Amino acid sequence: MRVANVAGRCNIVLDGLAYDVERASGGRFGADPQAAFERWDELNGWASGVEWASAPPIEPRALELGDLGAPAPRPRQVFAIGLNYRQHAAEANLPLPDYPVVFTKFPSCIAGPFSELPLPSGNVDWEVEMVAVMGREARQISEGRAWDHVAGIAVGQDISERVVQGRPPQPQFSMGKSFPYFGPFGPDIVTIDEVPDPDDVELRCTVNGELVQHASTSDLIFSVPEIIAYLSSIATLYPGDVIFTGTPSGVGAARKPAWFLRAGDVVASELVGISRIEQRCTASDRTDHQDASALIS
Repeated sequence: MRVANVAGRCNIVLDGLAYDVERASGGRFGADPQAAFERWDELNGWASGVEWASAPPIEPRALELGDLGAPAPRPRQVFAIGLNYRQHAAEANLPLPDYPVVFTKFPSCIAGPFSELPLPSGNVDWEVEMVAVMGREARQISEGRAWDHVAGIAVGQDISERVVQGRPPQPQFSMGKSFPYFGPFGPDIVTIDEVPDPDDVELRCTVNGELVQHASTSDLIFSVPEIIAYLSSIATLYPGDVIFTGTPSGVGAARKPAWFLRAGDVVASELVGISRIEQRCTASDRTDHQDASALIS
């Protein structure tokens, strides 16, 4: 199943067609995309019993990219994992962590899959990531049960302002990664049963058509089940919570010379064969050209 936020309403997406959930279910489920996660198991069970192709309950609409919003637009919590790919740790010249490196992205940074990206400075970097969205409340969940608590996955970008992120005396990851539009993801939530191997998903990121990141989630230091088990051992995870699971090597700050985004750049990110999003960078009133080449996460 694929579930999307289409013009602010929860929709089932099949073959480029969108079916409004509230209307298709006769009001059994509401229109709010975020509320769908509170009843995810029930929604999934209902949707799997509908003959969408042969006897759809309503006429679908053609899916327009401009109508798509973040599939979980108002998560209570947004977690992110730093330094979680072996090759990324190598490019940062840092040892592999013993525990997941956790920070938060404030929910106000969440953005849709085909959005503009206002650049607050000249030190903004890309980070393609697989995003997991929770479909069940999770507390003290074992690795073996973790995927059962995930509604689905999407592709996202943990956009990062490197100077703010590394500002002394103590790095401010959550601040540097929470500017408006710094958390785009989507275009829909893809349930795990549609993913051949959720522990081996290919990621790609291009900037203006040039490949800058290419890896597989099999290179994760901490897998999604390990991340969920660790997070839920400390915090309660709620339906609709969003987890950015880490970025592979190839970020701009690690390059010689460093390469940061500029107005007019187009960042395309994908989970190959599953999801694709695109951001177009725009100028802002503030431009800070302080060197950030040594700041990587």
